[in-house]
Amino acid sequence: MNKHEENWLEDIPLTVPECVRLTELADSCGCAAKLEPRLLAGVLEGICRGEDENLLVGAETSDDGAIYRINDQVAMIQTLDFFPPMVDDPWDFGRVAAANALSDIYAMGGEPKVALNIAAFPSGLDTGILKKILEGGASKVLEAGAVMAGGHTIRDKTPKYGLSVSGFVHPDRIWKNCSARPGDALVLTKPLGVGVINTAVKARLASSEAADEVLRVMTTLNRFARDVGTEFSVHACTDVTGFGLLGHALEMAIGSRVSIRLAASQIPVLPWAREYASMGLVPVGAYRNREFVGTKIRLHQVEEWLQDVLFDPQTSGGLLFSVAGEEAEEFCRRLSEGEFPAVRIGQVEEKQDVSLLVE
Repeated sequence: MNKHEENWLEDIPLTVPECVRLTELADSCGCAAKLEPRLLAGVLEGICRGEDENLLVGAETSDDGAIYRINDQVAMIQTLDFFPPMVDDPWDFGRVAAANALSDIYAMGGEPKVALNIAAFPSGLDTGILKKILEGGASKVLEAGAVMAGGHTIRDKTPKYGLSVSGFVHPDRIWKNCSARPGDALVLTKPLGVGVINTAVKARLASSEAADEVLRVMTTLNRFARDVGTEFSVHACTDVTGFGLLGHALEMAIGSRVSIRLAASQIPVLPWAREYASMGLVPVGAYRNREFVGTKIRLHQVEEWLQDVLFDPQTSGGLLFSVAGEEAEEFCRRLSEGEFPAVRIGQVEEKQDVSLLVE
């Protein structure tokens, strides 16, 4: 933050009680606040981005970050992610937002190195709340082995927080979201249902157990999954966030010019997600994601609540790997030594009449 920004933060009156619920200050929560993919595609169409032979990954395949080659041994990954609160505790909000932003670096096979804060904060809100948000974010950056090097703040009626992160990867070891191969197995490293449960939390209908577990999912770094992945034949990878499992799987399928078949019964789901989805506690982003996927998917005998979960926007979700099929069993075993069991949820096939098949 620059000196001017620090001054205005000091001048904000401390008029709001500490019991303020951050989620009540936001219309949408976490990655569910993303602009819907259909609108985003229209906005970005035709914008001139320039050309550079050292830009190894740009915006063409909607990948998790941009990658620029520094030399034959080092490429830089850059990413940016921020959103309104999905939890009420400021420190937890900071941790979740930071873990979510760092995930983009891990999803491309990289190691985070430098982070910058991005924060929007309402006038009149206790600046101690902002301090706790920043402290929470810094704790995750330090856990990732990176450094927090500053940032930028603005006034806004809705609090928002996130990070711009830079990391490094070898140019020959980049994981893209557009290089899945027929015969690959698809492996998911975290359970789904985060958006549904966060919606229930905001409505004060979630159990304390559900709230605690979804927080554990969102604050767990994808660092371990990345570290394990470097020892296997990972052909493609992406993290599952705002566009839901099916939205991100669709990007992988289209970018790779393949079809992806998912086994609905194998997809890991948080225990409370079925109950809350059946109650209609589904974030609006899930319906936007369903609209985006449209006719590019074939759903066969998938229950309605599970469809909602498959389209559910995830905040700080797991990694979706496309790994050599013959390595899938050992890959899942190794990944499951971490916080959550990794599950083989499908396979990559030759291109068919639809990009996604769920049965």
